[in-house]
Amino acid sequence: MIPVTKPFLPPREEYNKYLNDIWERQWLTNHGPLVNELESKLKEHLNVSSALFLSNGTIAIQIAIKALELTGEIITTPFSYVATTSTIVWENCKPVFVDIDPLTFNIDPAKIEAAITEKTTAIMATHVFGNACDIDAIAAIAKKHGLKVIYDAAHGFGTLYNGKSVFEYGDISTCSFHATKIFHTVEGGAVFTTQPQLLEKMLLLRNFGHTSPVTFDGIGINAKNSEFHAAMGLCCMNHMDEIFKNRKTQWQHYQAALRESNKVQLLTVTKGCDFNCAYFPVVFESEAVLQKVLAALNLQYVQPRRYFFPSLNTVNYVDNRSSPHSESIAQRVLCLPLYHNLRKEDQDMILKVIMKNL
Repeated sequence: MIPVTKPFLPPREEYNKYLNDIWERQWLTNHGPLVNELESKLKEHLNVSSALFLSNGTIAIQIAIKALELTGEIITTPFSYVATTSTIVWENCKPVFVDIDPLTFNIDPAKIEAAITEKTTAIMATHVFGNACDIDAIAAIAKKHGLKVIYDAAHGFGTLYNGKSVFEYGDISTCSFHATKIFHTVEGGAVFTTQPQLLEKMLLLRNFGHTSPVTFDGIGINAKNSEFHAAMGLCCMNHMDEIFKNRKTQWQHYQAALRESNKVQLLTVTKGCDFNCAYFPVVFESEAVLQKVLAALNLQYVQPRRYFFPSLNTVNYVDNRSSPHSESIAQRVLCLPLYHNLRKEDQDMILKVIMKNL
């Protein structure tokens, strides 16, 4: 079986060393030394101002919305994982969908201003597949209209924009460290900000609002993560250079084989973006062709995935605001297998099946 992705697992002895230390300390959660070490190493590795390790990437978005005290309408993308939309609704705000750029698959800044109303409080944009948004254009719009900016950077670990981590942009950036991601902690996520007052606020939000064991400052939630998850992150961190090198080689192999085909569309990397090669999406001429290719790959025990389907403006708990580019691409896009130890011969087999069924 060749899945769409596989989690990187470090040598067991590396993880066992951390486990032995955890057993010795008997400190399993509640801001243990490994959580603190991971946050420090994330800041160093990514060259970012801050990093708060959380239980998952979805709660990271919820905390971002709470920290910014958002209400009313949040402009967002219809082409992302469902958590981008569901968290907005969960936090009693209204998602207002703006269609995507059909080349980069990110929210189209040229369409944002037309969606702004007196109820708009923020823009939440996704760096889709790890491809950076047009951050400069979004920042200019937000400044002009006095809006906050959250970046759902679930796929953005290692991506740079104009030489800086994508986590350094916007009021708050969020990331997922789920097992399917380039860097993972089995389950986990993080929030990033360059604003000290927001960092302090999110520290409280992460842990019930505790300012001491017996005092509180405002409402909070349990968004902490454990020493066991931090240990996995610390192990994975030691192998990131190798992981990125392998993924880039694999991504370029797919790209070289498919870029000359006039029957598929490939991702256009945003200008100024140093892309992390998180995913390899292919857009087919029609959904029928996609289904044909998918069925043929499944017969070879290959399991690509329809990231991201359906277009989120069509789910049953939002207002269906027309987003033709997102709806069209969502019906026709397939992400090919991409992970640290995917073999070149497996890629060649996948490519052969695709070309045969176009």
